[in-house]
Amino acid sequence: MTEARDQTLVGRVALVTGAGNGIGRATALKLAARGAIVGINDLKPEFVDSTVDAIKSAGGNAVAVTQDVSSRDGMRQAIVGLAEGQKRFDILVNNAAWVRYQSVPDIAPETIDRMLNIGFKAVIWGIQAAAEVMDAERGGAIVNVASVAGLISAKNSIVYSGIKAGVMGITRAAAAELGARNIRVNAVAPSAIPTEGTMRNRNAELDARRVARTPLGRLGTVDDIAKAICFLAGDESGFISAQVLTVDGGITLTNIA
Repeated sequence: MTEARDQTLVGRVALVTGAGNGIGRATALKLAARGAIVGINDLKPEFVDSTVDAIKSAGGNAVAVTQDVSSRDGMRQAIVGLAEGQKRFDILVNNAAWVRYQSVPDIAPETIDRMLNIGFKAVIWGIQAAAEVMDAERGGAIVNVASVAGLISAKNSIVYSGIKAGVMGITRAAAAELGARNIRVNAVAPSAIPTEGTMRNRNAELDARRVARTPLGRLGTVDDIAKAICFLAGDESGFISAQVLTVDGGITLTNIA
């Protein structure tokens, strides 16, 4: 069966935060290809419109959701508004992030605040709003985008590593609380994935070292992560909850030296 004919999510309504580019955009495209009606969230209308247009051009269904999800009100408006408009809500992908790497002396309060608001608090606000609108009988699926940085860390990543480790903790705790309502909560933890947003922290030499240490011999792609997210959002993972799925080509657990 080709991806274009995979309609396992027909009729379901999903929201992907930070869907204007990168992993979020790839995930939105795949959810739509599998039949879901996908709310496309980003802060910039032009990013939202680009993803919506791409989905509709491919024959899918998408709804523009331009909201600042770093606030509780913004996230709630995004989710509740989509649920009211589509008469249901089934899947939330908490993907939005804002990332800066800084050495210990350079860490600034405004950097921490913005990273926490978008990468940590928004996950909690999203889970809170999704739990409110997901049908008690039908349940739903929440997938949080964490990172291998929550498991292993590099220099200059105190804030980022701390937030991503926190997202993993949020995932487990939310799964424990919401399981009784048939809401599954999982996370994916990608390794370094080339995206528009990560280009400022990349260079050819560093990527070559990563490839050399990765058992599968390549960097991951946004499609690799999107496929994992779609798996956790769909029925094939119906008895999987509270898990962090590491999608890294094997690099995290195979390099001791």
